[in-house]
Amino acid sequence: MVKDTTPTTTPEAESKKLRRGLGVLAFLGAILVIGGLVGLVYVGVATLTSMLLFGWLLLIGGLVGLLQSVQLRTSSVFWLGVVVAALNIAAGVVVIRHPEGTAEALTMFAALLFLAGGVFRLVGSVVVRGPQFGLTLVQGAFGVLLGVLVLAEWPGSSLYVIGTFFSLALLFDGLGLIAMGLGGRRIVGLVTDTVTPGNAEEHGKTAEDAQDQSPN
Repeated sequence: MVKDTTPTTTPEAESKKLRRGLGVLAFLGAILVIGGLVGLVYVGVATLTSMLLFGWLLLIGGLVGLLQSVQLRTSSVFWLGVVVAALNIAAGVVVIRHPEGTAEALTMFAALLFLAGGVFRLVGSVVVRGPQFGLTLVQGAFGVLLGVLVLAEWPGSSLYVIGTFFSLALLFDGLGLIAMGLGGRRIVGLVTDTVTPGNAEEHGKTAEDAQDQSPN
């Protein structure tokens, strides 16, 4: 008995399935863009929301890590896993109970990072004077300026700095997903239009004609 080797799916069906998946990707990107724009309007709410989300992620990650450590209690890294999980759980509880204080601490940390990174870029650009001297100098000056501005307004800046960064991350990630989804759909459409049954048949006839006209 000869088995039927005919494919169950056609290229058109696969193309529609792929286009549908890319459409869902673009839709998710649009949701992220809307969330980012709303967060930029209500930066205080975005800051508290990001802190609560961060706290819950720490708490859930700590509980999962603790469960895995208990399951692997015969391992040599059992106590290390327990300690790390306990620290994550404790940090998650603190962040959830005190989101404003956590935002202030993270804002201070971010400002110090901006300041230190800016100073490092400034000094490095002046000492090395490489081909990217101007760009590195501008980046360093911007980092120092941003760090000084955040520190000058601290702790009041903690109400909008984290929320602004969080919202901008959502916005740019959403725009990237939209570009990926729409661009992918366009490419799939071009490929589908190129490789159609009619074009394939015409291509086959052209190949046969060329073979018949070739000298023996």
